[in-house]
Amino acid sequence: MRMKPFSANRKTPSRTTARNAAIVNQLATPGLGSLMARRWLEGIGQLILFLTGFVIFIIWFVKQMVQYYGQITGNVPTQSIGWILETGATICAIAWLWAAVTSFSLIRAASNDRLKALENFAAPPVQKLEAAQIPPMFATVPNWQRNGEIISRTFQFKDFPEAIKFVNAVSEIAEREWHHPDIDIRWNKVTLALTTHDAGGLTEKDFKLARQFDALLPR
Repeated sequence: MRMKPFSANRKTPSRTTARNAAIVNQLATPGLGSLMARRWLEGIGQLILFLTGFVIFIIWFVKQMVQYYGQITGNVPTQSIGWILETGATICAIAWLWAAVTSFSLIRAASNDRLKALENFAAPPVQKLEAAQIPPMFATVPNWQRNGEIISRTFQFKDFPEAIKFVNAVSEIAEREWHHPDIDIRWNKVTLALTTHDAGGLTEKDFKLARQFDALLPR
């Protein structure tokens, strides 16, 4: 069983990750913080842009030194090279501004995710499903089994790293929904079990989460 390529999805960063990424982006190297937060395309683009500007600055500096010492010896004619410095500075500024936009996006995403978690925590408790309500719910998650007041499914992958990638994706969804499954990992097999303890049994939240876990797999 193979999973969807998670690298194609934008992972919602934690507040700490977003803050650290913003600090690195704005105070150290534009793009490096974006890479830390797994914003691969933005990070690579920002880093390449910044390094290009930095290389141009080095070229300007070398030419400036050559002209400076050439003036002392009188062997090198003076040329206007200020445009090289301006070009390098402009490219670096663009990289810095682009990184600032990414940093703001990271911080906003982390704040929204935290706010949603607080809203889920403060939400009124869900009601336990009646016996007659459960069979229709199972029609939406045919690969899950019921054991009393628990539903579970075992997912099998090609190896342990693939299983761990799946568990990491499960943890992100569970944290966002503020509803956490029991997880059992046996090398390339991952068993998820769901129930709503506060309600004393199965609720719509369990089946909603089961559908989201199923959606992590390719169709």
